[in-house]
Amino acid sequence: MSSSNPARWEKLEAAVKLHTRVFDVMGVQYRHGPRGTTREFTVINAPDWVNVVALTVDRQLVLVRQFRYGIDEFSLEVPGGVIEAGEDPVVAGARELEEETGFSGPTARLLGRVHPNPAIQSNHCHLVLVEDARKTHELSWDEDEEIEIVTKPVDEVFALARSGKITHSLVLNALFLFEPVWRAITRA
Repeated sequence: MSSSNPARWEKLEAAVKLHTRVFDVMGVQYRHGPRGTTREFTVINAPDWVNVVALTVDRQLVLVRQFRYGIDEFSLEVPGGVIEAGEDPVVAGARELEEETGFSGPTARLLGRVHPNPAIQSNHCHLVLVEDARKTHELSWDEDEEIEIVTKPVDEVFALARSGKITHSLVLNALFLFEPVWRAITRA
């Protein structure tokens, strides 16, 4: 079998195995044509997410520190959350930034879109940049949210990411896509 040209599997059928408040776990049947084999794979269907790089007027990044149940630990991250069905990712990013941190900005744009884990997840994470952010609103947290809001100089945030003090992979994606924008801003 050649490793340079993998075959595309044919999706046959899917069934919900577990429905939760935040995602569905699916059993998805796929057939590998050349081998003639059929297998069931697990796929997590979750709504799309948004993460926001918010650059303040004084050139700092808005970060949130919150407890994360998956790692049983606190995590330093950029603000973000779930995109509502039919909601534009840039609008969702501005909404999440405002709700979680009270910050907003006059301009927002999409930096990019990634697959959080394409091996088992079907959703995307959209990465949004909000510029000239400032504190303008009261906080509007979800019932289980408790968030410490922090602003740090951009280069300090990059150093935290490189040193392993920021470990959330989607936050690292956002910083990776923001870095060339930041370099262009600082060269201007």
